[in-house]
Amino acid sequence: MEAFFEDSGKGAAVRGFLHRGSSGDGLVITHGAGSNANAPLLVSLAETLAGMGLTVLRCDLPFRQSRPTGPPPSSAAPRDREGLRAAVAALRKIAPRRVFLGGQSYGGRQATIAASEDPALADALLLLSYPLHAPQRPAALRAEHFPALRTPALFVHGTRDPFGSIEQIRDALTLIPARTELLAVEGAGHDLAKKAKPAEIAAAFLKFIEATR
Repeated sequence: MEAFFEDSGKGAAVRGFLHRGSSGDGLVITHGAGSNANAPLLVSLAETLAGMGLTVLRCDLPFRQSRPTGPPPSSAAPRDREGLRAAVAALRKIAPRRVFLGGQSYGGRQATIAASEDPALADALLLLSYPLHAPQRPAALRAEHFPALRTPALFVHGTRDPFGSIEQIRDALTLIPARTELLAVEGAGHDLAKKAKPAEIAAAFLKFIEATR
């Protein structure tokens, strides 16, 4: 693992940590609204995937680069998506084959929106605990962009996640025209780290991306 920083001066800076793999494929992965690139699940997943060949860049979104704690302001989303695009561009210089994009909760949501805006952005998505709706507001779904999402996506979701039930996630995935799969983590809430096994997520993702060739 090595610290990573890139700032072209023309857009969002990229700040995070690079785990080098040997396959030529890469993954940019980022965090949720209350976390950062050092989230335990992201660290363990990056280490596991790097051991399986992927070069992984786990990075802080622009809002987290601007403030060390607290959720993103309501105006942060476009800038955060710009940060994801910058991170993908940076990783493409290191991983010359395919580059994938992923995130946990808020980071995953921004990844799906960015990919729906630009289908060529990433070769596949890895989405951990997608926040389908706010707790106690199951009717206000955050899936309005799903019909425009044409990037294959693996969703990893806990069976006790208050941001969306497994049944709701399955229903929402029918809106996506691209290939999708759902890996349910039994007994896990929104914080997958307490129940999810990084090796199982990594293996499922590698199997998923091999099927998208």
